[in-house]
Amino acid sequence: MDLPHMRPDGATIAPDRVDTPDTDERPDIDKGWNVVVWNDPVNLMSFVVLVFRRVFGYSEEKATRLMLEVHNQGRSIVNTAPREKAEVDCYTLHRYSLWATIERA
Repeated sequence: MDLPHMRPDGATIAPDRVDTPDTDERPDIDKGWNVVVWNDPVNLMSFVVLVFRRVFGYSEEKATRLMLEVHNQGRSIVNTAPREKAEVDCYTLHRYSLWATIERA
């Protein structure tokens, strides 16, 4: 977009060019973030299933599958969301004493 500039005497000078960013250059906050739950030696598997159901509204089957992935592989991506939502989910999991982090999707 070109913007003309005025000198104090009223004459215009050559316009400056103002570039607008492409939509692909949006901040990372708009892109997907994974919520990762890590295996820990403290929480019972049944408790982890309960937390996944309560926090994310997952079915018993999906919550159990994710819990087993955490248990067997050491971690599981339990949700993908915009950064703010992923941070809230991570904080909520921390309140249930689960080990959770976020990472770029």
